[in-house]
Amino acid sequence: MNHFNSENLWGIDMGGTKIEGIILKSQDEPEELLRLRVPTEANLGYEHILSQFEKLLSQMTLHAGYQPDIIGLASPGTYIPTKGMMKNCNVTIINGKNFKADLEAKLGLEIRLANDANCFALAEATLGIGKKKVGNAVIFGVILGTGVGGGIVVNGNLIQGKHGIGGEWGHNYLYPEEGNLCYCGKRGCNEQIISGPALERFYAELSGAPRPMKEIHQRHLDGNDIAASKTIQRLLDGFARALSVVVNIIDPDIIVVGGGVSHIDAIYQNSNLLREMIFNNEFETPILKAKLGDSAGVFGAALLASKNSIFV
Repeated sequence: MNHFNSENLWGIDMGGTKIEGIILKSQDEPEELLRLRVPTEANLGYEHILSQFEKLLSQMTLHAGYQPDIIGLASPGTYIPTKGMMKNCNVTIINGKNFKADLEAKLGLEIRLANDANCFALAEATLGIGKKKVGNAVIFGVILGTGVGGGIVVNGNLIQGKHGIGGEWGHNYLYPEEGNLCYCGKRGCNEQIISGPALERFYAELSGAPRPMKEIHQRHLDGNDIAASKTIQRLLDGFARALSVVVNIIDPDIIVVGGGVSHIDAIYQNSNLLREMIFNNEFETPILKAKLGDSAGVFGAALLASKNSIFV
């Protein structure tokens, strides 16, 4: 049965290698009706990226039989509404551009844009791990992977903030004298200490033998690699210290974690340091592994297009 109609939610998730589009039946019935993708091909220039969006939208429109008035977009960086420009995108060619306005002009519709971490948080709060609590919940979504990011959802509403950086904990200072210089301009921010690549660099410096994070974790579990165990301890200590700042400020009901590093079970089991560092020395908030996997970004993008979607 064809469910395409004006109640559908359209979303696009932009990454470094692909641009993925989705159509959900509705927010109340988030059934996936269509999912398509095209390559980003950023090496061919900014105008080509805009044309790839146009190509994807044309394909989606062909399948649905209509074009929406609004589409949600998960971007690989932050849109600063006060300046009308993108910042800190790993698809660097769109940095400094008014990507939102340029896409709206190219596609002829309204774009509701949030970064990929915010879309992850919104999707997990609404459709994933926080689905049963979202009505009255404060949910902090954490991405621990190639980068470190985050998003805040309060009572189902995404907190973007005046500068579009609400929940952007990945670039708070953690150990200012350590780690590589980050593209954010800081040395020792969370991303340069507890992201997957940062932890792999730390292990390589200790051991002299570069290994992927999955193998480092396994060697720690096997108990025969001191450098691996020190690397995992660095993750646990850094995660607790970084998260304590967030807990003291927004005191979330749920913390949901996604990204490659989220598969390390110890981050859900060790809260002693976090408990010591927060204001009341008690910590009862569940830290939970994300449910939606790689689909969270594009699902969150579609939710941005909901009539009920509110940005604070």
